[in-house]
Amino acid sequence: MTTTPPAGTVVLATRNAKKLTELRRVLAAEGIEVLGLDDVADYPEPAETESTFEGNAVLKARACVAATGLPALADDSGLTVPALGGMPGVRSARWAGPGSTDAENLALVLRQLADVPNDRRGARFECVLALALPDGRTEVAHGAVEGRLTMWARGENGFGYDPIFLPDGHDRTTAEMAPEEKDAISHRGRAIRAMAPLLIAAMRGTAR
Repeated sequence: MTTTPPAGTVVLATRNAKKLTELRRVLAAEGIEVLGLDDVADYPEPAETESTFEGNAVLKARACVAATGLPALADDSGLTVPALGGMPGVRSARWAGPGSTDAENLALVLRQLADVPNDRRGARFECVLALALPDGRTEVAHGAVEGRLTMWARGENGFGYDPIFLPDGHDRTTAEMAPEEKDAISHRGRAIRAMAPLLIAAMRGTAR
């Protein structure tokens, strides 16, 4: 970065533009500027070696605050499918192999569930959001949404497994919903809203 970030700045440890957009939408009214990894100097990003969403989120947030000196947020999230033994889970982003695309991961899940009937296609989106502060404190927030998986992809919005995830009580996948509608029910939206008061309190504390 060429300038010093102002007070009220937090780094989200991601290069995923869609994750940044979601967080910025929720925090827009709070006067908190959200940067991504493309906005700060490069540093060695840790491998996601933990066996839980929380472990990976905390690992990434602590690495980011250590490298940038700024309050850092990191999320780990994914899809858990009982018919697949709880997988893809923490491997959701690389289910089809290292470097796999969203489309490849989604296609593999559909192939693995090809013979599974609707009543056994239950699924759960989970998100853990971790906040690491320069003074060493760490906060964690959780969000989840239950649903089931469709037989084929539907919708052009969202990312990841959104085109095959049908939330309970809805007749459209999260990829068929408008962004604000998805935010209201999504696992990440719920985690962000749970984290928001913790983040705001922490940011006010660091600004004093």
